[in-house]
Amino acid sequence: MSVILEKPSVTVRARGLQSDESIAEQFGLAANQPRVAVLIPCHNEENAIGKVVSDFQHALPEAVIYVYDNNSTDHTMLEARAAGAIVRQERLQGKGHVVRRMFADIDADVYVLVDGDDTYDADAAGGMLRMLVDQQLDMVSAARHGAVRDAYRLGHRLGNVLLTSVVVWVFGTGISDLLSGYRVFSRRFVKSFPALSSGFETETEFTIHALALHMPVREVRANYRNRAVGTHSKLNTYVDGIRILRAIVTLIQHERPLQVFSLAALIGVCIGIDLGVPVVFEFLHTGLVPRLPTAVLATGLMMLAALSMCCGLILDAVSRGRKENKRLAYLAIPPLETSR
Repeated sequence: MSVILEKPSVTVRARGLQSDESIAEQFGLAANQPRVAVLIPCHNEENAIGKVVSDFQHALPEAVIYVYDNNSTDHTMLEARAAGAIVRQERLQGKGHVVRRMFADIDADVYVLVDGDDTYDADAAGGMLRMLVDQQLDMVSAARHGAVRDAYRLGHRLGNVLLTSVVVWVFGTGISDLLSGYRVFSRRFVKSFPALSSGFETETEFTIHALALHMPVREVRANYRNRAVGTHSKLNTYVDGIRILRAIVTLIQHERPLQVFSLAALIGVCIGIDLGVPVVFEFLHTGLVPRLPTAVLATGLMMLAALSMCCGLILDAVSRGRKENKRLAYLAIPPLETSR
């Protein structure tokens, strides 16, 4: 089936999906420049997507802009195509599924990921891209700044602060806006990113993937504004907040199992000692164990604590092996050469 990709004065006809290299040639991108892809996941953003595409065409004229539609019921695809973007589809519902598909399909040197709701400032993309290339970074994240109440509701703001604090406490500093949807990635990051989430948890995965592997990352402040008239946020404060928190806990368990199970062991030991010491003293003093259930409970807690510690040690070895494999996959991808 033929797919027609349109851009002003350029028409590309291909069977199936055309290679990104030939697309770059058709769009007149210089061969000696880093290939830049702007990735825009969309769901029902017909009132905003045209402006988003136009703004990024102006901010990054060398970039190829891709819009991935996620089962929109309005004219999002038509508006994006009319604005000059390459439009593709992902049938599995959820931002995580779209990100997984984009990262798998598109071949570039630098990737700019941004939401299609026109809340992020396209003019910041040039500086973020130059920072990533000049400093050989793997991720530059845009921390939302100057956000008005309608764009960045209080519940979202407080939830973001809480979730970010948990990640910083476990994995270290580097990112202050965990849930930012505006980021620039290196090819190394994108092609080594597992992309396991299905929804808005994918932003959490970005940050933890980078921090866990000690990738060079930076954060800049970027203006955040109200959504376009006629559009609404797809993020549910409570439902998605719980899903993101669950994703953080799961990732902490996978990346830091020794700390998690050591904490459980410590809690078990403390409670076991608190319950068992009086029973032991009483036995030493009288030779009797009048509180047998308490003694059994204390013994059980100490045994569970020892088992938890053993599980932590075993899973830590497994986690280290997984991390080594991820690191090798990351290193297998050559870095972007600044001389290009």
